[in-house]
Amino acid sequence: MPKIGEFAKSYEPIAKTKNISDLAEVSTDLEILDDEFEFEDKVTKQTKTVKQKIVTIAGENYRVPVSVLQQLNVILEDNPQLKKFKVRKTGEGKDSTRYLVIPLG
Repeated sequence: MPKIGEFAKSYEPIAKTKNISDLAEVSTDLEILDDEFEFEDKVTKQTKTVKQKIVTIAGENYRVPVSVLQQLNVILEDNPQLKKFKVRKTGEGKDSTRYLVIPLG
């Protein structure tokens, strides 16, 4: 059996889904996938399932918030040839996070 020190040196935390705003640019040609995960609610202690949209780049999953998809829809109505965009995120937490989709060309 490994010693705790040896195990700690090789420990890698469980991968979390990153956010699309972590990317410098995003292609409109990326495939979007359905994903879900479970977590335990800290207040009710019940298991809840969260469904989300993701894109995968170089083996990493990036969450695509619904508000990003809504903004991109409006942008693509006026610019259907758009190939790349980026997402700027402001705020923290469920209630104060905002996303801004910026067309790149």
